[in-house]
Amino acid sequence: MKLFWSSRSPFVRKVMVAVHEIGVADRIETQRVVVSANNPNAEVMAINPLNKIPTLIRDDGSAIYDSRVICEFLDQVYGKKTLFPSDPARRWEALRRQALGDGLMEVIVLLLGERARAEGLRSEPHLSTHQLKIKTTLDCLEREAPPPPADTVDIGDIAIASGLSHLDFRFAADNWRQGRAKLAAWHAAMAGRPSMKATEFADVY
Repeated sequence: MKLFWSSRSPFVRKVMVAVHEIGVADRIETQRVVVSANNPNAEVMAINPLNKIPTLIRDDGSAIYDSRVICEFLDQVYGKKTLFPSDPARRWEALRRQALGDGLMEVIVLLLGERARAEGLRSEPHLSTHQLKIKTTLDCLEREAPPPPADTVDIGDIAIASGLSHLDFRFAADNWRQGRAKLAAWHAAMAGRPSMKATEFADVY
């Protein structure tokens, strides 16, 4: 299989952490691509009309996207179905926490985009709203922070850890850990997993 990939994308990292947790890293070829809102990538769009990564190309040439679908596909077909628990109560909790992690990553990307705009074109209401959403999400995660993960993790753990790591990658000076000791300890345990260490962000095009 082939994965359209970037070392800068939090959603790609989420998939790659899942890939390592499932144990199929040796079955997936990664291809670095650049996609942006104002510069469509023809190769990506030929497979994924939304021009987004990650996009997984299966052995038969068919494509799977987005990160949520890719992770569940890999867990169902190649894993032990632990990332997406079969027990309904555990499954819905994992999916809810995945939504929090994915939402955090989405807001970080929006904030990056707004800050990258020229001085006169930036929207202060958008900037403040993005920052507020990040803060309230972090505060929610601090209140809910479970004990550090033991042997197994689920898709909620992976999404949240990817989002927090992306904050470190892009906004380290903001120090999201301040006042959030439980969440910081949880993330430190997640960051020590081999799957996280093998997929660290790098600012490479």
